[in-house]
This record gives sequence, C-alpha cells and structure tokens, in this order.
Amino acid sequence: RTFKNAKFPEIVERTRVALSSQGFGVLTEIDVKATLKKKIDADIADYLILGACNPNMAHEAMKIEPRVGAMLPCNVIVRAVGDDIEVSAIDPVASMMGIDNATLKTVAGNVRGMLEHVVAEI
Repeated sequence: RTFKNAKFPEIVERTRVALSSQGFGVLTEIDVKATLKKKIDADIADYLILGACNPNMAHEAMKIEPRVGAMLPCNVIVRAVGDDIEVSAIDPVASMMGIDNATLKTVAGNVRGMLEHVVAEI
C-alpha cells in the first residue's frame, strides 16, 4: 500500500498500531538505511523491516510443523519511495509453499488475512 506525500515516522507508527490491533507484536526491527550507511557507507531512502509475530498463530504453526520457525517472523516493510511511503508484508501462504502440509497452509491463510487487515488499517 502506498501513502502519497506521507511522513515516514507517522506511517511507521500507524503500522505498529495496526499490527497490534491484529494481535501482532514487533520482535525485530531492522533500520536498513542506518545499517547500510554504517556497514558500506551507502545512502538509501528510509527503509525499515519490522519482524511481526502473532504469538497465537506462531504457536499453532509450530505445533503443526516445529521447523516452521525458520520462516518466522512475518516481515513487514515500511520504505520511502520519493515523497511517498510504501508498506508491504510477506505473503505467509507463499512462504509456506516449501512445506507440504495442508493444515499449515490453512494457518498461513489465516495469517495472510490478518496481515491484509493490518495493511488496510494503516
């Protein structure tokens, strides 16, 4: 989802609130802009990766497939594109394609719906 002429900090905060409203917490936060500047002296636009987790859904998925943790948490990206801010989230259904388990795919579908609500709520 793209927000025209928006302010990065405002959209980050709205994203956090929307994640929380769907039961997600932010487990990890990567400031890609700061990291690339520090590591390789590269200048890029604001770019933040939020590693979001809904504990109930993660627990359910781990009971079905204990190794699913390699695919968690769900990354949500907030990035500047010119004067606009773009928010996007991983598609859990696509990320679970490598595991042949119909029950897990159902859980992933539920998480997909929750993340769609998050992005729509921002």
